Parts: sequence; structure tokens; C-alpha cells
Amino acid sequence: MKYEEWDAYDRHLNRIPGETLVRGEPIPEGMYHLVSDVIVRHTDGTWLLMQRDRKKNWGGMWEATAGGSALRGESAYACAERELAEETGITDAELEQVGVLISHAYHTIFAEYLCVTDQAKDTIALQEGETQAYKWVTTEELRQMKRNELITERMQGFLQELR
Repeated sequence: MKYEEWDAYDRHLNRIPGETLVRGEPIPEGMYHLVSDVIVRHTDGTWLLMQRDRKKNWGGMWEATAGGSALRGESAYACAERELAEETGITDAELEQVGVLISHAYHTIFAEYLCVTDQAKDTIALQEGETQAYKWVTTEELRQMKRNELITERMQGFLQELR
């Protein structure tokens, strides 16, 4: 596990001055860390799915977002841009924030973004140790994915919204 420092937030997405969180250490009660997730849609209407590296948790499953934890001093938007570039190679997209979700159980605030891109579909870059494949799927194909194919409850909620 790599060493990362995160800003601590309250449940209203306000940074807590003087508090720093460290990946892998318990997050104190009343504090949250920030995660940015980006859902990618091509201008032709298809969605980008990334397959997790087999060595990771949920290895081999598909996820409909690129994302991760915001580093200390990094805004939600900057984190979304960085994670999108690292995990897909998409670097020149405009992102639109489409929601914020709070997980009290995991002490996490999820900033959700939509990226609409016209980047050539065959230029997606895989991040070694993170992803092993990608595919573009239609909305109907995404709706038909089974619970054991697409990870996270947030993605299942997103699918419900598409229906």
C-alpha cells in the first residue's frame, strides 16, 4: 500500500484545519476523506468501463468510473482530472460535477463527475497494477450488466438511475 496523506473534512465538505489523514489508518469519528469519481461517456453515447487488475480487490470486475482519493491540498475537481488521466489517459476533457454522496460507514465523501469526450476510443491507456482492460458499452449493455460483473453499490445506483 502506498503512503498517501489526505485532508480531513467534516460532513459538509469543509476542510478541517490542522487535520491530516493517512491512507490505511482509521479515520476518526466525525471526519471524512474525499474521493472523486468520473463517469466517462463518449460523444457517441457509449460508456467507458475499466476492468480492475486481477491482483486488486474485486479483480476482474468492471467499473464505470475512474477515481480515487484526493491528496492533501487537492480539490475534488483536480483529483478527478488527475485520476481520469492516470486511469484512462483522457487529459483534455471538461468535467461536470453531477453529485456528492456521503458514506458515513466508510467516512468518505464521493464527488461524482461526468466526462463527455470525443477522444478516439482506441487511445484509452491502462494503468499498470490498476486496470487490465477497457471496453465501451451502450446504455442498454450497461443496464444489462449483472451485480457480479460491475462493482460497487454506487455503480448499481447509477444503473438504477439509467433505467
